[in-house]
Amino acid sequence: MIEKEFVIKNKLGFHIKPVNALVQRITQYKSAVKIMKEDQMVDGKSVLEVLSLCVGQNDKIKVIVDGEDEEEVIRIIKNFIEHEIFQYEHQE
Repeated sequence: MIEKEFVIKNKLGFHIKPVNALVQRITQYKSAVKIMKEDQMVDGKSVLEVLSLCVGQNDKIKVIVDGEDEEEVIRIIKNFIEHEIFQYEHQE
């Protein structure tokens, strides 16, 4: 199991387009993914559940990945949150 904390830096946070893109990338993997904000934990492979966290700019989240391909999954999530998500800043 791998746990990693992230601060969401893009201006619009987790809105539908970046969440959908991230979920599409990670659903092909076997590992379970949980995303936690404050005391609420959701299935990271569910667009609706991730959106229910209402993650905004500068919010801190914890990602928990557990399974045989967890290292690859956390690498994809880290790259997405730290780099790729910024392409969605001007799209709602």
